[in-house]
Amino acid sequence: MRWPPHLPDAPDEPRVVLRNVAAPACVVDRAVDDPPDASGLIRIDLMIGDGLIRAIGAAGSLDSSFSGPPAIEFDGTQIWPCMIDMHSHLDKGHIWPRTENPDGTFGGALASAASDRARYWTADDVAARMSFGLRCAYAHGTAAIRTHLDSASPQHRISWPIFSRLREEWRGRLDMQAVSILLIEQLRGEHGVELADTIVRHGGILGAVVPHTPTLRDDLDRAFTLAAERGLDLDFHADETNDPEAMALRAIAETSLRHRFQGRVVVGHCCSLAVQSDADVRQTLELVAEAGLSIVSLPMCNLFIQDRKPGRTPRWRGVTLLHEMRAHGIPVAIASDNCRDPFYAYGDHDMLEVFREAVRIAHLDRPLGDWPAAVTRTPADVMGFGNAGRIAVGQPADLMLFNARGYSELLSRPQGDRIVLRAGRAIETTPPDYRDLDAVLRPG
Repeated sequence: MRWPPHLPDAPDEPRVVLRNVAAPACVVDRAVDDPPDASGLIRIDLMIGDGLIRAIGAAGSLDSSFSGPPAIEFDGTQIWPCMIDMHSHLDKGHIWPRTENPDGTFGGALASAASDRARYWTADDVAARMSFGLRCAYAHGTAAIRTHLDSASPQHRISWPIFSRLREEWRGRLDMQAVSILLIEQLRGEHGVELADTIVRHGGILGAVVPHTPTLRDDLDRAFTLAAERGLDLDFHADETNDPEAMALRAIAETSLRHRFQGRVVVGHCCSLAVQSDADVRQTLELVAEAGLSIVSLPMCNLFIQDRKPGRTPRWRGVTLLHEMRAHGIPVAIASDNCRDPFYAYGDHDMLEVFREAVRIAHLDRPLGDWPAAVTRTPADVMGFGNAGRIAVGQPADLMLFNARGYSELLSRPQGDRIVLRAGRAIETTPPDYRDLDAVLRPG
């Protein structure tokens, strides 16, 4: 088989069989006769027609007769559903060329991002950089993305309308959600009410950074009350530190149980859990599981910024306890977080890169098993996009084809020659040129 294969263009050839492709079994919503191999991959045939997945069968079972649709033999090429990025910061993205992090530390990132926001974040600036990030994500095969929006006053009045406009522009190509981010103490008083009402108007999610402070219980009660009164879901940043005393994750779980909160609650980062005692870990994870929280880990950003001290080699990886969480039945997703900004100097909104690095950083392999769900169906379910992140009959043919068979081949190369299908048709996978941002990053 030559790569890339020729794929028919609709509507001239509206149906085609992709024969003998290999998919992670955890994303295939159809029982087939052949079991997955030891790594969790299963060989299947897919029939695509009129933009939908029309049939799924074991490899070689969807025979192409003279009058049937054409078939393309793939010899075990991997096929995945388009991926889901449930934690990003599109409004911060790509400011590194004009505002670097001077020392790479978390404190340096906070100061640099605040300075850049105060100087540059007009509606035109935010829209240009968010659009660039969306173009990157779409080209790489992302089907849905959740972005956190800096929402301290008065930035919320600029960024939320921009988000709503972009969500409409991308509708049908890339599903978008937005979450507020600000210190949880800033939800006190009038701004908390104004922001929560703004989020309702824009169909968003209430979120905040939750430091472990003496006022944490009252501040969490305030956030949960604002959300419950308006029917909003919650999404927090918590414990992004290597301080073992930071236990905001546990406090969030306790608050959710105390309020009997009915909405979805997501907590991101949770880094300090990895440096706590076994007893503390067990108690926290039991509460998280009981409260029905979902966790999103951001391994690339946390590896970059956690435990960073100039002139000193970092002593830990900064990621949370993914294996232990999954063992407790807690939904766990992996996402991109920051991209080319003071919190993470690199990245390209490519969820395959995120997954590849997560496998290496957090030892998700041997076997890799169900971990592909952490960038596909699990975040899709947590975000409420139940028709995404899976290969299922009747669902849109939003798929990614890689010139790789086993996971070693997939995860050893960048897969820059991937094929991305949206509604069964191949899209352009060349990401935008960085020069497209020169007008906002290098004015004049």
